[in-house]
Formats: sequence, structure tokens, C-alpha cells
Amino acid sequence: MGRLEGNVAFITGAARGMGRSHAVRLAEEGADIIAVDICGPVDTASYAMGTEEDLADTARAVAALGRRVVTTKLDVRDLDALESALQQGVSELGRLDIVVANAGIVSNFGIVDMTPKHWQEMIDINLTGVWNTCKVATPHLIAGGRGGSMILVSSVAGLKGFANVSHYVAAKHGVLGLSRGLAIELAPHSIRVNTVHPTQVNTPMIMREEIFRVFRPDLDDPKVEDFASASQEMHQLPVPWVESSDVSNAVLYLASSDARYVTGTALQIDAGSLA
Repeated sequence: MGRLEGNVAFITGAARGMGRSHAVRLAEEGADIIAVDICGPVDTASYAMGTEEDLADTARAVAALGRRVVTTKLDVRDLDALESALQQGVSELGRLDIVVANAGIVSNFGIVDMTPKHWQEMIDINLTGVWNTCKVATPHLIAGGRGGSMILVSSVAGLKGFANVSHYVAAKHGVLGLSRGLAIELAPHSIRVNTVHPTQVNTPMIMREEIFRVFRPDLDDPKVEDFASASQEMHQLPVPWVESSDVSNAVLYLASSDARYVTGTALQIDAGSLA
């Protein structure tokens, strides 16, 4: 029997990348999944987002493990849509135990070039979207009377600053603050709230030319190996990035009873970059 047998997990940004990895890892341990994703473009994100077919692939991967799954295409900025999708999922699957607020974007601009839209869209998705997720999930967790676990996906940028992504840094620091406040507020209900803070993760959001140029502005046409060498310099362990599965294993720990007394913590999956 898996560590999450009989549990139901609500995961945002689940169409691909870390979100899909979280859904599959939790399903491997026995959880049924409510998976949502925007499945479409975001104006200030210059890279391709997940698609409806990607979300369907996530559902197929969960179903292949013998777990139930409910999916919805939605934008985490839309509180009403989130509330409706979660209600549908809980109605079909019977309960809610775990929340993984994973949906997010990244863009790279210094303060001079950053527009109000860049700032606002980042805050609206990466911070308010997390608050929206917690907002709609909390009544279900309280009503269940079994406690629960919320895992909010932040970043190493939620614990230190980086140039040319101040809007991202602000949002991810905000996620940490939100988790600490909710950890205190929801503790009487045995609902635990924690954050995870990955370094670079091998996902489509990171593995692209624009990010390579951010790390290697000295090169006209940087390649993945150039990015790898620069990224390696951030870390104490001899790796340039971590895998989605590394973050998903941390999410699993925080979701499970192994972490039954862990709340209000910031778990780093950073190869020592903050050491």
C-alpha cells in the first residue's frame, strides 16, 4: 500500500513539467488527482505553455497507475473557475487531502525594461494564483476533518535575490510569507502548510535559449552546455540542475504522514546553492 493510499491531491499547473511529475509521483503512492492547467499562452511568458493534449497526457499517466483523475482547463487567476473545478473534483473523488500550488511563469527583465504588465501578470499568477488555490481548497480540507497538507511551490528565488527577475523574486518571496501565515492559521485544523524551493529544474520553462542567454550574456549563441557550466557555479553539489522527480519526492514527503509534524518550513531542493 502506498503512502498516500485513499488520498486526493489537487495540483495546479499539471499539464507538463513539475506539475505532471508531482501528479504522477503522488499517484504512484496511491493518491487520486485533481489536475488543472491554463493549457494556453500567457501574454508576458515568451515560451510555449502546456496544452490540452499535455494535460490529457498527465491524466493518462495517472490513470495508467490505476488512480482516478479529474482534469480542468483553467487560469489560476480566475478564483471562480478554480472553486468550480475543485468542487467538481471533490464531488467525483469524494474528498481532498493534499494541495500542490505549482502553477507559475517566469520572465526576465531588468527594472528599466519591465512594464507594469510584466509585473502584474507575474504577481497575479505566481502569488495571487497560489493564494486563490489555498483559498478554494481550505474549506474542503477543514470540512474533511482529517487535516491535510498544502505544498506551495516557491523557488530559491523565494529565499534570495537575483538580478533582472525582481518581479519573480517578489512573488516567490510572497509565497513563502503566505505559507508561514497559513501554517499558523490552519494548524488548529491539523492542516500543514510548507514551501519547496527548487533551483533550476530540467523543464521546458528553463531549458530554452532565453534562459541560456540570461546565464551566459557573454555569448552570442549560448547552448545548453554553456548554461550548464554557468548554472553549476551556483551549486555546491556537482550538478547544473535538478530533475522534476527530485522536487516531486520532496512534495511527496511533505504530503505524507512522514512529515506529520512538519509545517511552516521552507524545504530547499537546491544542490547547495543557498549553503
